[in-house]
Amino acid sequence: MHTLNKVAKITLLFWIMKIAATTLGETGGDLLSMTLNVGYAVSSLILLGFFLVTVVIQLSVNKYHPVIYWLVIVSTSTAGTTMSDYMDRSLGLGYTVGTLILVSCLVAILAVWRYSTGTLSVNNIRSTKTEAFYWIAILFSNTLGTALGDFLADSSGLGFLGGAILIGSLLGLVVLLYYFTSLSRILLFWIAFVLTRPFGATFGDVLTKPIERGGLNLGTIGSSLVLASILVFFVVMMTVQEKRVEAGKRHSGPLPTARKREHIELEPVEHHG
Repeated sequence: MHTLNKVAKITLLFWIMKIAATTLGETGGDLLSMTLNVGYAVSSLILLGFFLVTVVIQLSVNKYHPVIYWLVIVSTSTAGTTMSDYMDRSLGLGYTVGTLILVSCLVAILAVWRYSTGTLSVNNIRSTKTEAFYWIAILFSNTLGTALGDFLADSSGLGFLGGAILIGSLLGLVVLLYYFTSLSRILLFWIAFVLTRPFGATFGDVLTKPIERGGLNLGTIGSSLVLASILVFFVVMMTVQEKRVEAGKRHSGPLPTARKREHIELEPVEHHG
């Protein structure tokens, strides 16, 4: 069975949706672990189970489906949030050690992926093996992004605002490097993927924090509903676009035989002699 490309195209809309999805993961993970008081360990197990269910469904289909794809992205973000918090807080590793461990894990995953398949391209993923590496790397990227954001906000001394400015500046630098240098697009993709996680967490803090602290005071439930609505809107829009593209491909095809013959007959004939 021929397998089509399984993942979303890397466009501006992709990054907007990624930030919304990972912010939803932040508020959703906090909703389960803290607001509902389930705890980091149990929340991690529940959300890892959710991730496994969604990724198995994603691996079983033979082409890109926006609903399934973005559901897996959300599941990696929610699981990543609670996994990072469990490592940093419940296990007592702290933000610095937790971040270093996750950086090492991500680098190791990417190295094995590159050695095993010969490429780290994220634009055209068709095989189950390559896609499995892709989703494992994304899970650890979102977990690392959570730990990195917490490290910058707390352990680094930059604070909430300073961490947000630094992350925003680094993302701006990545954009400049993309447009004005020949630096590896794959490297820039994974840097941006990690950095958009704490950037989304900053956006999540704006939604959840009290008004007197500069937030909108929506809480984890209200914020999760707002972010889910935004993400659903974009997913529906992308699904409609995908169906239009597929319909266009079905209606377009090779020229009829008569048209081909007419085209050949109209070609100029060389006369010799």
